[in-house]
Amino acid sequence: QVQLVESGGGLVQAGGSLRLSCTASGRTFSSDSMAWFRQAPGKEREFVAAIAWNGITTDYAESVKGRFTISRDNAKNTVYLRMNSLKPEDTAVYYCAASVAGVPRTRTLYDNWGQGTQVTVAS
Repeated sequence: QVQLVESGGGLVQAGGSLRLSCTASGRTFSSDSMAWFRQAPGKEREFVAAIAWNGITTDYAESVKGRFTISRDNAKNTVYLRMNSLKPEDTAVYYCAASVAGVPRTRTLYDNWGQGTQVTVAS
């Protein structure tokens, strides 16, 4: 099991930036792929970005490509999501997740989840 705790959410104006952090404890973090998902009110939880255990392979949803950057620091057991040029449609609860299954976009392949952090982008 991996325990995941997100932080860094908040209220920001459109065009602004935020950096989310997710700190892990428990199972060896450095061997897991990590991802960020988000869920807006009334919508399904959707994939945002993922990063392989070595930090080299990354994947992004089309809606955030070029604006968001996922990274990780295995020495700190932490994964980050840098979000630039934020839009009101980025408003959601953002969840961190861990997987042993490569760098999947499929929610069900992630077996550990954080509690989420709210990001609100005002227009």
